[in-house]
This record gives sequence, structure tokens and C-alpha cells, in this order.
Amino acid sequence: MKTRCTWLLVLAASSFAACAQTADASRTAQLRTELHKRFAAADSNTDGRLTRDEARGKMPRVYRDFDAIDSTRAGAVTMAQIEAYAAARPRSGRRP
Repeated sequence: MKTRCTWLLVLAASSFAACAQTADASRTAQLRTELHKRFAAADSNTDGRLTRDEARGKMPRVYRDFDAIDSTRAGAVTMAQIEAYAAARPRSGRRP
């Protein structure tokens, strides 16, 4: 009986972990979709890059961290740069 209970506990724990991972993946996908929508809305000239002025007011965290995100010092940031910057930052529950 003890072995069976232990096995059930392990099974329940792994099921919970799988559900949590699925929920995290779903949440990550939702946040990424929202980020892409916000980027597109801010990219007023639709060149696939945001200048500091385009980010101002529409993507405040990108505007705030613009110099750190613009690692190439090009004066504009791409979606890939924003995603790389966000991925390198510790999770804080806040969107970029």
C-alpha cells in the first residue's frame, strides 16, 4: 500500500507540473502575441523597427530601457532585440 501511495503521489506531482508548464507556455504565448501587437501599433512607419520616439507612450518599458535594448546602437530596435532583452531579464511578472 505504501508503494502504491508513493507512486500515486509521484504521478499527481508530475501531472501538476505538466499542467503548470502548459499554463506557463500558454501565458507566454499570450504575452508574446500582445507584445507583437503593441510593437506593430507603435511602428508608425512599418519598417519593422522602433525608434525611441515611436516607443514613447506606446511601449513605455521599451522606451525606458531603449539604450539597453539597442545593443547595436542603431537608434532603433527590432522585435527580436526586444524579445532577447526580455528573455535575458529575470521574470518579474511584468511585460516589457
